[in-house]
Amino acid sequence: MVPVLSAYASKVLTLTVLALATGALPAFAEPSHGIAMHGEPALAADFPHFPYVNPDAPKGGRMALGFPGTFDSLNPFIVKGNAPRGLTDALYGNNVWDTLLMRSADEPFTLYGLLAATVEVPDDRSFVEFRLRPEARFSDGTPLTVDDVIFTADLLKTKGRPIYRNRFGKVASIEKVGDTGVRFVFGDGADRELPLLIGLTPILPAHAIDPATFDQSSLTPLIGSGPYTIASVNAGAQVVLKRNPDYWAKDLPIKRGMDNFDEIRIEYFRDGNAYFEAFKTGAFDVLIESDPQRWKTGYDFPAATSGKIVREEIASGTPKGMAALVMNTRRPLFQDRKVREAMGLLFDFEWINRNLYEGAYSRTGSYFQGSSLSALGVPAGEREIALLAPYPDAVLPSVMDGTDAPPVSDGSGRDRAKLRKALDLFAEAGWTLKDGVLTNAEGTPFRFEFMAKTREEERLALAWQPSLKRLGIDMAIRSTDSSQYYDRQKTYDFDMIQMLWTASLSPGNEQNNRWSSESATTEGTFNYAGVAVPAADAMIDAMLAARERADFEAAVRALDRVLISGRYVVPLFHLPKDFVARWTHIARPETTALTGIQPVTWWSTQP
Repeated sequence: MVPVLSAYASKVLTLTVLALATGALPAFAEPSHGIAMHGEPALAADFPHFPYVNPDAPKGGRMALGFPGTFDSLNPFIVKGNAPRGLTDALYGNNVWDTLLMRSADEPFTLYGLLAATVEVPDDRSFVEFRLRPEARFSDGTPLTVDDVIFTADLLKTKGRPIYRNRFGKVASIEKVGDTGVRFVFGDGADRELPLLIGLTPILPAHAIDPATFDQSSLTPLIGSGPYTIASVNAGAQVVLKRNPDYWAKDLPIKRGMDNFDEIRIEYFRDGNAYFEAFKTGAFDVLIESDPQRWKTGYDFPAATSGKIVREEIASGTPKGMAALVMNTRRPLFQDRKVREAMGLLFDFEWINRNLYEGAYSRTGSYFQGSSLSALGVPAGEREIALLAPYPDAVLPSVMDGTDAPPVSDGSGRDRAKLRKALDLFAEAGWTLKDGVLTNAEGTPFRFEFMAKTREEERLALAWQPSLKRLGIDMAIRSTDSSQYYDRQKTYDFDMIQMLWTASLSPGNEQNNRWSSESATTEGTFNYAGVAVPAADAMIDAMLAARERADFEAAVRALDRVLISGRYVVPLFHLPKDFVARWTHIARPETTALTGIQPVTWWSTQP
């Protein structure tokens, strides 16, 4: 009879063989209740609840969320179609599909067990092993098993969005470990963040999905294991989620104080004006305001003046990110950095901020603004200099020494010094002003299209247009409906768009999806600028390989310098705090998480 080794004994044998082959014994992996990107989880295994929740929040009532635009699919995991917000969402929560691990909003990047009771990684993070909770269930009552985890990985690797294909493409093998364990063994191209990203993947039901049709856009609801189910759909306009009274995780400490509404209604409105007017009437309950002028002057309607609406300015510890006008460098017009820099000089932030936004905005100059990850105004340190040394032309000297900053105008809307400097840069790139038209040597005029999806974007473009005309540039403004906009965005069929890349305290693999050479030629990524430079690829690799926080921050700042130097965008602006308006029957905890508001912790005062 051949003896059967236990999982632990098998691990000892494997590591011993590896030690004999390499001469070094790697550290043993141990099951843990959580995992941090750097360091250790802040909360002990027996934590009663997250510190930013109200553990006694009442259950009941409803919350209505509103968004401008529309949707034509209920599958957020594929390229085709546009799914509504609020199904699986970084801000509004994984309402329909649970994940193996759940992120703490009070730490830079730490995950705790949800579907998985424990997570296990070795020191080199060459694999990750999850032990599932046996009580985990899908909403139809079917147990969630290791087979569903493996099915999800295989499905998203072949049929999912690029972010999933890239994630699971780095997995060399998936192994079942007993009845409740599953191990992902990583291959070439893996990094230290990959175990966390695997843990954040929503798990799909193998028994309820046909892989042959999964990548086709559909309005048929998918079954999940999360706290809510999709109760009804009005195509393009509304989705209603109902809280599942039999939700398997409702009594876990990690879920205490969350998922408090009996119903979440997701409403869509065709444009920004209709969206705001609907909020004024109570058609939805929460508005995260993006227009500071409206924040100052637009809340004089009865519900706001009578106290039925609360307005709050809430600080967040996360970087401000990059809001910008994005130049598509796949277009020949924008392939010269001097052209792109000249375009930035023609944007008069001081005039626009005063005349359009009541002076409420601050100028953005970094992709990680307002944090230790930002390179703005900071000379490169020794670690950054070493990382960037193989790429001497990737970073401008002014960006390297910390003196670079977005241009400041005289606020007139017609700053002659900035116009002259822009014209000089255009001339160096082969463009000259002839008879009031900027043309190249072949006589081709400098002409491009700005694609807008909202009236707010159109208004900003119209305010910028006269500055461009003064230098003989013809910018056409095309307003599109949401479906057409997102279809063109995903295939990079545009000259210029407005974009916001949000940022966190622990950027990771999503940076590949935004700035890597591979993502520049892959449809459906967030690399709208078409960035494809070896220096950016190398800085992302260094960031993902970093074991210590200091090395990590240096790599992120070095990436910031590469992106700033490329002049891929015309940086816009950011608000110093989050502006949040809510009807008073929506309550929130007194404690705000490090990363800002968490609607998943809110509750209704009208059960």
